Amino acid sequence: MAVPKRKTSKSRRDKRRTHDTLKMPSFSTCSKCGEPTRSHHICGSCGSYNGEQVITIKE
Repeated sequence: MAVPKRKTSKSRRDKRRTHDTLKMPSFSTCSKCGEPTRSHHICGSCGSYNGEQVITIKE
């Protein structure tokens, strides 16, 4: 069975964990309705993407 020879230091452990944090998603405004939407995603309120109507939203 594999057993480590030395204790992993706090510094080495924390350096490994630096990339595990969650990042906040970036938002932009929709060009048609002005609602905040994720970049490169269809707008949830009006159904448009890149200025074109992609899906129809039921109200």
